[in-house]
Amino acid sequence: MRMNQTVQKAPATPALNKPRRAARPKAGEPRTNDPERTMADIVEVATKEFADKGLSGARIDAIAASTRTSKRMIYYYFTSKEGLYVAVLEQAYRRIRSIENELRLEDLEPEDALRKLVGFTFDYQLASPDFIRLVMTENIHNGEFLAQSKTIQQLNVPVINAVKGVYERGVKAGIFRRNLDAIDLHMSISALCFFNVANRHTFALIFKRELVSPRAIAQRRDSIIEMVVRFVRR
Repeated sequence: MRMNQTVQKAPATPALNKPRRAARPKAGEPRTNDPERTMADIVEVATKEFADKGLSGARIDAIAASTRTSKRMIYYYFTSKEGLYVAVLEQAYRRIRSIENELRLEDLEPEDALRKLVGFTFDYQLASPDFIRLVMTENIHNGEFLAQSKTIQQLNVPVINAVKGVYERGVKAGIFRRNLDAIDLHMSISALCFFNVANRHTFALIFKRELVSPRAIAQRRDSIIEMVVRFVRR
């Protein structure tokens, strides 16, 4: 009988019925079940904002409104407007380098591989004006924020290795001429394709040229590929 009374008198400890304080969000901590998705959404919207308005003109309020988040949440994830801008740059470079890695240039003959790389660069930049604008914005800032990102610097190593690999295979096969620098070759490819997007409006107006029709784009693409190949060919 005493044992039954003891059981009945043993109520649950109040502390066990309360949620632990550690489980509660800290002050300023965002409440979300999918922080990675939230950050990805913020970066996607911020990419357009920074591309359209530049670093100085972009507004965190506009980004927050478009992502159904808050300024506090954005600052929690990215620390500052500049931190978000760096994250946007990193994602922009990560995307193009990721696609480049899927080209499988090593499976092609050297000249075919070079043509594919140049064609891809042309197509990607044509389809990605936001990427072009971000790069232009960062050049206005003298590469200040890109220099802060070790991620971007590491992302660009594979593309140089890919260009170098294609070129060296071509030299070994007696197809490409010797003594060219892989970084210089990459810069030439980028410059030709970049100008096609960055300057097409002013160039078209100044010289009265139609540059955005499918025919004009195809002709320019073929011209750039041929220029690079003839420059490298032995």
